Amino acid sequence: MWEQNYLPVADSLAYSTIAASLPLLILFFLLGVQRRPSWVAGLSALAVALALAVGVYHMPLPQAAGSMVYGAAFGLFPIGWIVVASLILYRVTVETGKFEVIKDSIGSLSDDRRLQAVLIGFAFGAFIEGAAGFGTPVAVAAAMLTGLGFSPFYAAFICLVANTAPVAFGSLGIPVVTLAGITGLPLATLSAMTGRLCALIGLLIPAYMVVIMSGFRGALGALPPILACSATFALVLFGATNFIGPELAAILASIAAMLAMVIAMKLWKPAVIFRLEGDIEPTFGAHRHSRREILAAWSPYTLLVIFVLAWRFPPLQAFLNSWSVSIPVPGLHETILRVPPLTAEPSPYPALYSFQWLSAAGTSCFLAAFVAASLLGLSPVQFGGVCGRVLRQLSKPLLTIASVLALAFLMNYAGMTSTLGLAFAATGPLFPAFSAMLGWTGVFLTGSDTSSNALFGNLQVVTANALGLNPILTASTNAATGVMGKMISLQSIAVAVAATGMASSEEGRLFRVTLKHSIILAVFLAAVTMLFAYALPQLVPQVGP
Repeated sequence: MWEQNYLPVADSLAYSTIAASLPLLILFFLLGVQRRPSWVAGLSALAVALALAVGVYHMPLPQAAGSMVYGAAFGLFPIGWIVVASLILYRVTVETGKFEVIKDSIGSLSDDRRLQAVLIGFAFGAFIEGAAGFGTPVAVAAAMLTGLGFSPFYAAFICLVANTAPVAFGSLGIPVVTLAGITGLPLATLSAMTGRLCALIGLLIPAYMVVIMSGFRGALGALPPILACSATFALVLFGATNFIGPELAAILASIAAMLAMVIAMKLWKPAVIFRLEGDIEPTFGAHRHSRREILAAWSPYTLLVIFVLAWRFPPLQAFLNSWSVSIPVPGLHETILRVPPLTAEPSPYPALYSFQWLSAAGTSCFLAAFVAASLLGLSPVQFGGVCGRVLRQLSKPLLTIASVLALAFLMNYAGMTSTLGLAFAATGPLFPAFSAMLGWTGVFLTGSDTSSNALFGNLQVVTANALGLNPILTASTNAATGVMGKMISLQSIAVAVAATGMASSEEGRLFRVTLKHSIILAVFLAAVTMLFAYALPQLVPQVGP
């Protein structure tokens, strides 16, 4: 069994950190400076990481190869499968002409681009995040905004920013549930503190989106519905996470936010309708449709909600999971020993690939698309044609997702990610701020708040206890601030690019534009964490005796 070594370069944390960061620097350089396609950046960083894993960390080649295959497989299923199914669902509405009715129904509420972005990108996206997660909300919401007339780039960008507040409680609270399981801390306490941080994010993000779009004056011009959405979302999320639990928090908060915003839009209209630069005068909203036509047009998304929630119903979920296949990754499963301080004691690193082909969120989305296509008049041959066109459209984005997940898994199993985590943990009194950036780094690397919590949750607790800090705060910060890394993860960017039909050459530009906002929001939450740690510790829940 090979034992991980987190300080492979001269037994020095500084030198080892420089080595471990090289793959990330390659990613940033190729995307942000050289403006290369994300699949090129992903494969290049993967090659560098492989050389480091074998040549510097002395990871045996079979384990290195196994971790890359494991990561690529996980990237294609379940993550890639969700992207494919989500885009098929959207294309069904377009092929049947129903998306024109959807546009008219939204336009009857408002043809103001600010309000459409908040309603679809934030509130509706938050609902999909709470129910499904793993890339589905960005794929669905970005495709919808593109269909409404947003430029593909702008739709992708705004949805990446919007998909932050609910992520820690996405997919029925899985990230926080995972965090509790990894750390051994009480689920209710972690849910409460993570909810307090995410409620603050939810209060901020809708206004932040609109300021990006139209400036501060433009945000003030649309304040009533934006405030109705953000305040309702924050209050319900706070209440659900502190008094109910993490599982339904994002779903309840997003439903309440959508209802509050629709009511506000019915009662109040902006004095000036906001358009984007180069925007064409929209024609939607001019045609009146019967309630039956509107219900039929929205039926694919109604079916999506029904299928996704049904797939999460415990008895049905247990039945569907019984058809899953768990495959120990050959040459990798429990052949690597993780050691303290990343784990409480030396323990084998499992590598079980769970092929949940029937219970996966992507399968529920695909079935919703299939049923919707049948109800709306598409023949099986026509539906097959839609699927084929979507797969061709997604060929390079799927390669990006597979390569980046292969990179993340290789860095995890080699110990490189743990080296980066230890570097953050060595910051002493500044650790509350750097604990936030650790969560941000984890989600950027893995594209998943769940994976980041599994990776760094225990390190957050061990470091907090050593420094005399409240581990509830640092662990919750890992989950809450980590969501700001999701908007720049290459998986998320690939999903957004694919869903909007954007050219792959735009991926570097999208990364650069989004990076600035990701850093701004992550630094803001790092400051908030420092405030909780040293100025307002009484507001952080304590672990019971």
